[in-house]
Amino acid sequence: MPSASPYTGPEQQADLARLGSRLREHRRALGITAVACAEAAGVSRVTLHRIESGNPSVTVGAYCNVAAALGLHLSVPALERPAGDQVTVTVGDYPGLRALAWQTDAGTTITEVEALNLYERGWRHLDQGTLTDRERAFIQHLADTYSQGGLLV
Repeated sequence: MPSASPYTGPEQQADLARLGSRLREHRRALGITAVACAEAAGVSRVTLHRIESGNPSVTVGAYCNVAAALGLHLSVPALERPAGDQVTVTVGDYPGLRALAWQTDAGTTITEVEALNLYERGWRHLDQGTLTDRERAFIQHLADTYSQGGLLV
């Protein structure tokens, strides 16, 4: 029986979901079955499924083992970046972002990572036809900078 998932905030949950998704995409791109990957990593198929789903109750060691089984090395660049170096944006500068962060004032500033998380979580609710070219370029910048060129939507 797996342990209960610890509380994780929305940003941390998005990070885990992004990590799990990338591991799954890489495994599939290599043509490796879930069973073979789980065996190579020394975890059960169910644990592999939880990892690929971004479940926070799975140990970080299991995440590392799956990455290693796929020929990857996990790094944590967020721990290397000083907090003062985070780039911020104003919510009201982008209409789509403003719609996704409707509960905040237009003058609220958030980090680019928080903006990326808002776009990814709310993409299905966003009227993409109303996005300006400037906002589309901003979204692409976020994807290129923080998400290896694509949104997890």
